[in-house]
Amino acid sequence: MINNLFSAVSAAAAQEHFDELLRRPGLRIERIVSQGQASPTGFWYDQPQGEWVVLLSGSAGLRLAHEPSERVLSPGDFVEIPAHCRHRVEWTDTSAPTVWLAVHFDAV
Repeated sequence: MINNLFSAVSAAAAQEHFDELLRRPGLRIERIVSQGQASPTGFWYDQPQGEWVVLLSGSAGLRLAHEPSERVLSPGDFVEIPAHCRHRVEWTDTSAPTVWLAVHFDAV
């Protein structure tokens, strides 16, 4: 069976959509589709596992707590977020779906 990361990407969803693509011990891969969503004001992710994320389409602002400003991501940009690195999504594209591929892995 062949699957496609861009299948069933719909425009203007009210909420982000998360699809788990693969799960193995110590590893989880998911597709995230956003359109205009952002982390709630004052909210920071603080995950016990590491995360590697690549932006496949759209655009987004990603903020890591220890950095002075957000990183603006475009298609092809990727970031490794270490375990317990506080981070948040400042904004995502409002005019087209933003598709992320996120790889969550146990810290070594």
